[in-house]
Amino acid sequence: MPFAGLAHFSFRETLSVTLTLFAVIDILGSIPVLLSLKSKMGKIHAGLATGVSGFLILLFFFAGAPLLDVLGLDVGSFAIAGAIVIFIIGLEMVLGHEIFRSENSGSSGNIVPIAFPLIAGSGTLTTVMSLKAAFHAGNILLGILINLIIVFVCLRSINFIERLLGDSGIAVVRKFFGVILLAIAIKIFRNNVGF
Repeated sequence: MPFAGLAHFSFRETLSVTLTLFAVIDILGSIPVLLSLKSKMGKIHAGLATGVSGFLILLFFFAGAPLLDVLGLDVGSFAIAGAIVIFIIGLEMVLGHEIFRSENSGSSGNIVPIAFPLIAGSGTLTTVMSLKAAFHAGNILLGILINLIIVFVCLRSINFIERLLGDSGIAVVRKFFGVILLAIAIKIFRNNVGF
């Protein structure tokens, strides 16, 4: 049957997946962090960061649980590792001290911490794995694709956003979101160590 793959397409399912992932990825909320990283890295490579995060999301969609099992890890440990990286980024945003240092190869900062854990963080990866229980695979993949397009557009627009906010605006937003990032990291940590 032609276009048999579209038989399971559901606008409602795709919209639900898209909105769920958009909320978890929270690329708009990550803009102050991205601006802070850009000031040290010089440039954010939107294609590289989006591509790596897309690869990680798809990897966890297709083989998340078995992959963690092979590595001898559980989802909780994975989440705690991501929380520590997020905590360090938030700490340097609030205190103004450089902890994360971008290496000479400009691509490394686009992978850690931008692709992981900011975009394809533990929350995103575990959410993708759990969505499989409620939605058809084709609708989840479409939702992932839509979110990756949104991420790419936001990363490509980072210079425009920087000009829009100005230096003082960026400084205020960076401190404010640094505290929020610390709180998010602590919440992820607490949820996964059983407090």
